[in-house]
Amino acid sequence: MLFRLGIKSSYKASVPVMIVGNIGIGGNGKTPFVLWLVPYLQSLGLKVAVISRGYGAKPPHTPYQVSNESTALQAGDEPLLIYKRLGCDVVIGADRQASIEYLIENNEPDIIVSDDGLQHYQLDRDIEVCIVDNERRFGNGFLLPAGPLRELPKRLKTVDLTVFNGSIKEDGYSLNTTGIFSVKTGLPVSGFTPKGIAVSAIGNPARFEKSLKANGVNIIQSRHFADHHMFTEQDFDTVSKNNLFMTEKDAVKCQSFAKDNWYFLRVDAVPSEGLITKLHNLLDKKGIITHGV
Repeated sequence: MLFRLGIKSSYKASVPVMIVGNIGIGGNGKTPFVLWLVPYLQSLGLKVAVISRGYGAKPPHTPYQVSNESTALQAGDEPLLIYKRLGCDVVIGADRQASIEYLIENNEPDIIVSDDGLQHYQLDRDIEVCIVDNERRFGNGFLLPAGPLRELPKRLKTVDLTVFNGSIKEDGYSLNTTGIFSVKTGLPVSGFTPKGIAVSAIGNPARFEKSLKANGVNIIQSRHFADHHMFTEQDFDTVSKNNLFMTEKDAVKCQSFAKDNWYFLRVDAVPSEGLITKLHNLLDKKGIITHGV
């Protein structure tokens, strides 16, 4: 609060910072949006880097830059997924200022996307994007611990862009399935038996299981773990003979010990044309891109 009131000074980076966060706890579809956003910014000629707290990660040091040698335990599931999918510079650490300064010194990005951190007011930001699950919205409307909210809905009046996951209107995006892949190889698969156990360690497993069913998978059992749970091989001792289906975020944690019959469902954010226009105009207004790009 002291930072928001201007009593304490927040850190202002020398390059633009875009925060993609939410006012509620997990499962809002933020990661798929970031996976779309980074290539979109790159298509505008920007060199993009990503910072993340790396929830649950145990890096050897911080700031820690994710690399081909990084494990999910070192990098965290979401940062590792972003790096594996996009290949952009991704740095994790609880000290976001240190992560940004590391990137500026070593990677020279044109813009930094902060995966989460909307409530991290020590960090000044050029653009705030808030993701809202169009189905669950704000739950019972109460703040933690009585409800699911970190901040009240009136906070949306002060962000630059509110984006609704699951809305086809001009301010939203849909999550479209782009195939079922092998956890072991990361390659698309076909000819498998669409029946097995759904395993998830995410904020909204119901949405994942709904997508599985929509893609013809017969779920014979569901196993839910805490969000960001760091899987080990022992977690699957009693179920490994069955086909297993999981999210891409969970798959990056299991690839090193995955069996041939483990699969993940890949989903991509597909924004409305209206949302793309709003975002482009916002980037133009903030001077991050030149007019007409």
